[in-house]
Amino acid sequence: MEQNHLPQAGGEGQDIVTAALIVIGDEILSGRTRDRNIGYIADYMTTIGIRLREVRVVGDIADEIAGAVNALRKSHDYVFTTGGIGPTHDDITADSVAKAFGVPIDVDERAVALMRERYEAKDLTETRLRMARIPQGAELIENSVSRAPGFMIGNVIVMAGVPRIMQVMLDDVAPRLKTGRKMLTKSVRVDRPEGDMAPGLARLQEKFPDVSMGSYPFFDKGKLGTNLVLRSTDEERLGDALKALWEMLEAQGVADLARAAGQGDNRSG
Repeated sequence: MEQNHLPQAGGEGQDIVTAALIVIGDEILSGRTRDRNIGYIADYMTTIGIRLREVRVVGDIADEIAGAVNALRKSHDYVFTTGGIGPTHDDITADSVAKAFGVPIDVDERAVALMRERYEAKDLTETRLRMARIPQGAELIENSVSRAPGFMIGNVIVMAGVPRIMQVMLDDVAPRLKTGRKMLTKSVRVDRPEGDMAPGLARLQEKFPDVSMGSYPFFDKGKLGTNLVLRSTDEERLGDALKALWEMLEAQGVADLARAAGQGDNRSG
């Protein structure tokens, strides 16, 4: 069985831990279903100290799912997948992941035992038992909503596409994951157009190349404005950059049009 070397789970260690997400399903690509998981997972990863670096949407094609899994698990610490582990014929994610790892897949008695907590024996039909098929060597991921589990094999975490079920699976698997330093954010809202802010922000970025800086325009009450967002894992460095940002705004004469926004943001950092 080929499996990636996994970082030790739990707690903070290396500065950066990265992840990719594969959203699986023809219904996403056709527009019949709107994805509600990407934003939730991105926020969750940021909160626990994992950087979501890439998202791919893949249809219900086994070779393409396996190919995406194999490509991304080599370039990221973790790969999450959502969708395709239900009871229908086109739910092929588990088989595709098994193919990617080159391991067999079959009904797993651990998964069956969990499903018996919800279904009577007569209701565990062949169709429902498709949800108990787990690749050899995988750990189960708890599903407190409908009991049919997800699983983790190597550094690949396979979860349901239904948002409520995906969320409880994410809660179950998160304590097993290695996390890095958490990304801190400071945000300042300026009631001026983005174009007015761009030159000064570019100069500020040159002074603080290790602090991520972005500008995000908005339209509010008939006026254009910009949210200036600074991000770093170093609290002191982030505070210095925020102080420099306010100095820039004061030099431009627009500090009176700016105010702190977001989590714990202020002039001093």
